[in-house]
Amino acid sequence: MGVIYILIFVSLFVALIFLAVFFWAVKKGQFEDDETPAMRILFTEKMNKTSIVTKTNTQLLKH
Repeated sequence: MGVIYILIFVSLFVALIFLAVFFWAVKKGQFEDDETPAMRILFTEKMNKTSIVTKTNTQLLKH
């Protein structure tokens, strides 16, 4: 029965640590902008494809 009390105490301690880390992350602004990183990959792809096409067209015009 004593083991259950120890496990409850340890689990509450770990939960409080996770809660403290969560509040710290919110305070530091980790969850401010959650949309831009998801959209950045879309714009990066378009820019890479455009630069590849431009380089290819430039090389074709030179030859």
